Amino acid sequence: MESTSSSESKIATAKAVFSAAASVTATVMLARSMTQDLLPGELQYYLSSTVRGFVARFSSQLTLVIEEYDGLVSNQIYEAAQIYLSTKISPTTRRLRVAKPEGEDDLNVSMEPGEEVVDVFGGAKLRWVMASRRVETGLRGGPGRWRGMGPVATESKARYFELSFHKKHKDMVMSTYLTHVAEEAKWMRQDKKTLKLFSSSRENMHRCLSDVWTPVNLDHPATFETLAMEAATKEFIMEDLNRFVKRREYYRKVGKAWKRGYLLYGPPGTGKSSLIAAMANHLKFDIYDLELTELIRNSELRKLLLATANRSILVVEDIDCTIAFHDRMAEARAASSSYHGEPENQVTLSGFLNFIDGLWSSCGDERIIIFTTNHKEKLDPALLRPGRMDVHIHMSYYTPCGFRLLASNYLGIKDHTLFEEIEDLIRTAEVTPAEVAEQMMKSEKLEDALRDVIEFLKMKIKDKEELKAKEAEQELLKEREEKVEVLEVQNMNVKGGERADDDEN
Repeated sequence: MESTSSSESKIATAKAVFSAAASVTATVMLARSMTQDLLPGELQYYLSSTVRGFVARFSSQLTLVIEEYDGLVSNQIYEAAQIYLSTKISPTTRRLRVAKPEGEDDLNVSMEPGEEVVDVFGGAKLRWVMASRRVETGLRGGPGRWRGMGPVATESKARYFELSFHKKHKDMVMSTYLTHVAEEAKWMRQDKKTLKLFSSSRENMHRCLSDVWTPVNLDHPATFETLAMEAATKEFIMEDLNRFVKRREYYRKVGKAWKRGYLLYGPPGTGKSSLIAAMANHLKFDIYDLELTELIRNSELRKLLLATANRSILVVEDIDCTIAFHDRMAEARAASSSYHGEPENQVTLSGFLNFIDGLWSSCGDERIIIFTTNHKEKLDPALLRPGRMDVHIHMSYYTPCGFRLLASNYLGIKDHTLFEEIEDLIRTAEVTPAEVAEQMMKSEKLEDALRDVIEFLKMKIKDKEELKAKEAEQELLKEREEKVEVLEVQNMNVKGGERADDDEN
């Protein structure tokens, strides 16, 4: 009997405990619901912060709040954390946000409010929580038939991260971990980046800085692996680019703007544009195509250059043709025409150089400037010196090494019995990669494609020999004409001397 009564007593006690717990839980839930429904978002945030602050006094944990916006400006630490944490999401995560921007191949995955991610860095356990709160954003007219009721408060959600860790790791987190998050996010953003090709026109010049360039996706497939160029030259360029992007502190230490200038020169069709695309794909840099003939004055050039983003490539193609940079008198003519009111091009060499290595060159970081030209000798020496054009790359005619790479790209072969004959012909013929690639594309049959290349090379060599013979003939004819002129002058001098002797007699 005693055991039975004891059991009934324990059951009654348990029921009382469960009933009390349920009552407390229901009360808490009701209070939470009423708080969310009746209290403004800002007051809710204040109360929750106060409670957390009270609890934190008795806790060894420290929590950093990282808001999405710092006033009206995006918080870079928040953006970096969003990218960084996308790779730290655990299998137990219940809700994710997934998006696919137009024109991009990869999905963007991010945390939903209320989700948690745990990271370990330097022996410290760091707990990230995505949260949000409702905030009033302003007033607007009432909807529909209730519009006459006057303005209605509008709300939006302010998102933020809470980063919690032991207080003893505060210095490490503030000085090292957040910097690590920012750097990792930077490279992750670059790896997933869809490259853009920006262009501008006269119609854009009246717009604000953010709209003067018009972007399109850059889908050029050129890479250093597929580029038909001497291996040593490619290796040099890649090493130079890799060294440049790692030397931010070095450029600051020596007091130079973090930029690098390249001049690509050589005959048309030697792959200058493909090299630029390969450089952009290698670095994940956007390209800004600057058309100088569209500009009227230096102020427009300044506006365009200020609107270019960091980690980008500025390209000025065929600079010897686009503007008279090879002629220092162009500035004098521009000044004179401006004085007389004529609408001449006023983008001057001195104005352009000021944007390359003057004070304006410091308005931006990690930028590459590339000039292309078919005639390097026409350019003003002031444009070519180091500090402006640091690296000069000669894009020469085709080489046997380049042919094998092109054959691998276009025909899918690395060797063939006809390769030796083709390589011998290439050493004599002056052809460009574009010309050889065009021959490879004429036939779908491998053997026919290589035969087409051979016939084309033989024809180029024949044309080259005929041209040399014609030039030699013209040179010989010119020498004969010069000799005839000399003889005629000598005869005239002799006859003149004879007449003078006759007159004296």
